[in-house]
Amino acid sequence: MSFSLLKRLRRNHYTQAIGRRSGKSSRLNQWFKWLSPGLFVKRWMVISAGGMILATLGLAIWTKMTPVFYLLRLTEAVLSGLAQLVPNTISGPLVVIGGILLILWGQSQTVNSISQVLRPPGDEELVDMLMNHRRLHRGPKIVALGGGTGLSTLLRGLKLYSANITAIVTVADDGGSSGRLRRELGVQPPGDIRNCLAALGDEEKLLTELFQYRFKTGDGLAGHSFGNLFLTAMSEVTGDLEQAIAASSHVLAVRGQVLPATLEDVYLWAEMEDGRRIEGESRIPEARGKIVKIGCVPESPPALPAAIAAIEEADYIIVGPGSLYTSVIPNLLVPEIVEAIAKKRVPRIYVCNIMTEPGETDSYTVSDHIRAIDRVVKRRLFDAVLVHKRPPSEAALMRYAKQRSHPVFLDREDVARLGYRMVMSNVMDEDAIAHKVRHDSHQLAKVLLRWYSRVRSL
Repeated sequence: MSFSLLKRLRRNHYTQAIGRRSGKSSRLNQWFKWLSPGLFVKRWMVISAGGMILATLGLAIWTKMTPVFYLLRLTEAVLSGLAQLVPNTISGPLVVIGGILLILWGQSQTVNSISQVLRPPGDEELVDMLMNHRRLHRGPKIVALGGGTGLSTLLRGLKLYSANITAIVTVADDGGSSGRLRRELGVQPPGDIRNCLAALGDEEKLLTELFQYRFKTGDGLAGHSFGNLFLTAMSEVTGDLEQAIAASSHVLAVRGQVLPATLEDVYLWAEMEDGRRIEGESRIPEARGKIVKIGCVPESPPALPAAIAAIEEADYIIVGPGSLYTSVIPNLLVPEIVEAIAKKRVPRIYVCNIMTEPGETDSYTVSDHIRAIDRVVKRRLFDAVLVHKRPPSEAALMRYAKQRSHPVFLDREDVARLGYRMVMSNVMDEDAIAHKVRHDSHQLAKVLLRWYSRVRSL
């Protein structure tokens, strides 16, 4: 046998030995994780063992202690024999060690059997899933208000830090698939709700993609998403949109809950600087004018009681991001929601958009966004504003300039005069090919939770 072949065989043997040791170490580490506090596993095992002991004692009492008597006689004889053969200083520790080993072996096999049945379909171990579940359910109670893609982007990041999330979503949409369903079937627009459910969903990717699937052909189907049709059908089956959302949340294993701001049939209107009155959420940006006033019909829609309850229990309230006049402000046209937020003495922050929106916020600065909200609610509703710090690339700026869209300018002095704290961070994600910009869901959630922790500690 050549020296190189011998060397290779030794290396393979060494690698296999290391692999076996690392595999055993990994299994041992996974087993010890079951001893972590708060998993609610050890206590039930102890209770089960106690139940077995009690059942055995009860059986013995029932049979007038005869089995116990003979068992004690047998135990005495065995222990006497062992004491004569092996000194008690040796036999005692050996029996204790043997008992402990049997207990550990039995418990480990029990845990392995449970894990094989309940283990999630990925690479994640069951114990890791339980620990992650505990961490998320200990997270802060967060209420996020908005609509459109902005809110769903935020939720996608927040669900990594807490399972106690409530998304309060506008129901003023009257364009696209949602608008068609609203006009033809008289249902509330499901589009923004569908996006939020998909963002908070913890189910497998295929099911979420199915919920977001949009039909491209077919009479009456083209343009509709499967999720919109599903929510519409569920509304008919369950009786209202709130119950339909709850049922859909179970299907998608949603972390938290998604709630409409109101169950009223709400339509937006806006008055322009040139005197025009534009009706309909989808027509407001198309009017290409400066908005001086915005409202809805009916004028003061009642809030969903569950939404008010969520705000009252919240540890943290986030407004935005999203289209200022057609996604964020519509939620604040519900007086009860505004009152509930105003009463809360918890951290409250507004996430400002990165770019201006043609037909809505042309040439708006950060303070202009804040003033627009203050005019609607007639008070100061939040404590701070989150602003993106770094401008987009030159290619992105040129692309957006063609659409009459520009970065939202931070006018620090005006924001400070309004009494708001400024939280500045790089929370933008830019598509390197299409040069589209939007908030980075993970970074945005990370910054928001960091600010929350800092404020709570103070």
